Amino acid sequence: MNAMVSIIMGSTSDLPIMEKAAKVLDEFQIPFEMNALSAHRTPEEVEQFAKGAQARGIKVIIAAAGMAAHLGGVIASMTTLPVIGVPIKSSLEGLDALLAIVQMPPGIPVATVGINGAQNAGILAVQILAVSDAGLSARLAEYKQNLKQKIVKANEELKSVKFDYKVN
Repeated sequence: MNAMVSIIMGSTSDLPIMEKAAKVLDEFQIPFEMNALSAHRTPEEVEQFAKGAQARGIKVIIAAAGMAAHLGGVIASMTTLPVIGVPIKSSLEGLDALLAIVQMPPGIPVATVGINGAQNAGILAVQILAVSDAGLSARLAEYKQNLKQKIVKANEELKSVKFDYKVN
């Protein structure tokens, strides 16, 4: 089994957040790898990873970093693979990381999810892969339908919540 998605984090302190992306990929039975690489502390390793990812069979990269969150952009500058950035809340409520990821120069796009939005990064990776995989696309459609059903069920349950002035 070869990895199709690579989850890269600037530090293992990001793992509690990035596990959410891993759980999504696991649920959809998509092989993935996880590594800690730093754009600032291990730039040579980041370059080696980025330049070799496609040849190793990687199809999507999820890159998480906090503060000066350059990891996703540096990787995106060295590959044609789609890169999804996950800004990690570590200082300034994560706004510094969010801005570092979304403000990429023309020609170096990094798709970006919300602060600590690793679950959505995993789902976006699935959606990218599902474009060329009918079976995965069907499982993704079922997943989205289940999300809808959770809300329908929650709305029904709210009918039993009683307040003196609640009218529905």
